Amino acid sequence: MKTKTRVAIQGIKASFHEEAAFKFFGRDIETIECNSFKQTCESLENDKADFVIMAIENSIAGSLLPNYTLIREYNFAISGEVYLPIQLHLMALPGVKFKDIRFATSHPIAIRQCVDFFDDYPNIQVIESNDTAACAKKIRDEQLTDTVAIANTLAAELYGLNIIERRIESNKKNYTRFLILQKQKIEDTKEINKASICFQVGNHVGALSKVLNIFAELNVNLTKIQSMPVLGKRNEYYFYVDMEWSNMENYDTAIRKALKYTVNFNIMGEYEKNDTV
Repeated sequence: MKTKTRVAIQGIKASFHEEAAFKFFGRDIETIECNSFKQTCESLENDKADFVIMAIENSIAGSLLPNYTLIREYNFAISGEVYLPIQLHLMALPGVKFKDIRFATSHPIAIRQCVDFFDDYPNIQVIESNDTAACAKKIRDEQLTDTVAIANTLAAELYGLNIIERRIESNKKNYTRFLILQKQKIEDTKEINKASICFQVGNHVGALSKVLNIFAELNVNLTKIQSMPVLGKRNEYYFYVDMEWSNMENYDTAIRKALKYTVNFNIMGEYEKNDTV
């Protein structure tokens, strides 16, 4: 009997992380619920999961900076990506009307994506929690008739809640990008046309520019650059860069040339671009 793929997620069942896992792997998986992103990494490190799916950026809230550090420190391989459209709904117990609501609860990032909606309803107190789906589950478990959760359709279905206000996110083109992590890099038969790398450069004029120009000259498109301070060291940064290419040979050449001008260079993952929302 084939064992199911085990995917560690931050949050509980019906969270956006599980929805993203379903989109990438299909529904025939075992989701490993974790309380934090660090705990998802520990699950993979200790062979309690085969993969981690980890949010890395949101089109409204921006990058989840601590997650870059986790990936680098655990030295996991990025083996894929998935973009998930984020549709946020208000949900409550059956029979609860909008006028009954006193509290709304969700993850801080989800709340941040709905500020315009709540600006119109200052009488509703917004309370931060650790997970969107957990908020929906708490309303069901504790039969809270004055509280709504901000979560996805999956949560409403799983925990038996009614959606009383749909699509309350400020930007209807809201999406989150998730990375697929595994313990060790495995040669993939899929087309490799995207990579995530990390490096440092010297603290002198033109150091970073020299590296970036190498990729430009070889038609390797840099789709994202993110800097993070090196802990305990002034004026030193890690640069996290995503890149895409159409010619693998150009990419290989660019990497070899960039190595001459960088330190602590790490190819965090090479994988197939998957940016359809």
